[in-house]
Amino acid sequence: MGNMYFVSLVLCFLAIMGLTWADYAPDEVTELPGMGFKPNFRQWSGHLKASPGKFLHYWFVTSQRDPLTDPVVLWLNGGPGCSSLDGLLSENGPFHVNDDGETLYENKFSWNRIANVLYLESPAGVGYSYSDDQKYKTDDDQVADDNYLALQSFFTKFPNFTQNEFFIIGESYGGIYAPTLSQRVATGTAKINFKGFAVGNGLSSYALNDQSLIYFGYYHGLFGEQLWTDLNTNCCNNGICNFFNNSKEDCKRLVGQAFSIVYESGLNEYALYLDCEGGVRARAYERSMSHLLRNYRKYWNTYQVKSSAGRAPVGEVPPCINSTAQINWLNRGDVRKALHIPDTLPPWDICSDVVGEQYTNLYPSVKDVYLKLLSIGVRALVYNGDTDMACNFLGDKWFVEQLNQTATTKYQTWISDNQIAGFYEQYGNITFLTIKAMTA
Repeated sequence: MGNMYFVSLVLCFLAIMGLTWADYAPDEVTELPGMGFKPNFRQWSGHLKASPGKFLHYWFVTSQRDPLTDPVVLWLNGGPGCSSLDGLLSENGPFHVNDDGETLYENKFSWNRIANVLYLESPAGVGYSYSDDQKYKTDDDQVADDNYLALQSFFTKFPNFTQNEFFIIGESYGGIYAPTLSQRVATGTAKINFKGFAVGNGLSSYALNDQSLIYFGYYHGLFGEQLWTDLNTNCCNNGICNFFNNSKEDCKRLVGQAFSIVYESGLNEYALYLDCEGGVRARAYERSMSHLLRNYRKYWNTYQVKSSAGRAPVGEVPPCINSTAQINWLNRGDVRKALHIPDTLPPWDICSDVVGEQYTNLYPSVKDVYLKLLSIGVRALVYNGDTDMACNFLGDKWFVEQLNQTATTKYQTWISDNQIAGFYEQYGNITFLTIKAMTA
């Protein structure tokens, strides 16, 4: 669904205006293997210096409308430990990889139709980002610090964009990355024209995500009536339910059964009504987004139950996602050369086991970070596809509501192409928005 999030914002396709800045050699990408069309935007790929010895790979594509005045958007995929190039090549970038892993096709819903987009592989150890000492143990605060330093390196390299409005957008575990980095930018001394941040299908609170998922699952028909009755009997008291950290063993067991249906039965946890790539018995995923689940499960690993007999166990890696084509294309020698990737770096993978397994989560909730940012006037958008289960819309809706900001609009529809595209509500500087699920 990533390539549809801002369809309503794509107004018209204008030819790129003449650019007046330098070529920024040697980072400019002049051609890409497998591209059968001529792009009408410029792009660069290289490395940005973060903390000493750490270098984060970036890929920057200019706007197809007016790069000199259109905003600059930083895009961060989550994990933690997964690459933002997944966003570029399969979600909101100007071109995607065909299933053959050899050729590219144009994405007519690309975000760079209206914005300059910077894709950053973070933290070091993810994708083509690296550390000289090859030590990749990190945590939320270190990632925010390194990303902030990388942004400063970016604007030093591209000074013509320092006056453009700048926004940070993160997906999934980017729900932690985006606000924590935004706090650094908003309170730091770097000259960045920062205007706001957005989180899509983001992890904002472990407790609210767990709690809401039980309701989401039941009211989407995933749980039988007996399981629902047992959950209410064993996890609720006087109408108040605790599905997150309930101390009752029977409740833990039942929540484990419910989560197993969501995550291990073969449903597509990122889009309930889309097919699972390869079917329920397949493991066609190439570890896409696996580390979100691995770290997420730290908070409920006592709930786990064994997979049903005859069903292929999923383990710590969710099914249904296939990134083979992107992996094959990015590891071609001619592609690496075009992107200025040193020969010394290892093959690209969509997620890093080394990073994910050593990652320390510091923020069970980013409520205080949001409150700080809102108090100094930063604008925020929390948006969710309404059938994502990994980070479901209800949990993020509750999160925004519990910030206790004054509602400034009622909950209402928003329209795209003369159709209801979702719902939204504003609370001063923060907006919560849903996107109606696609079914094909």
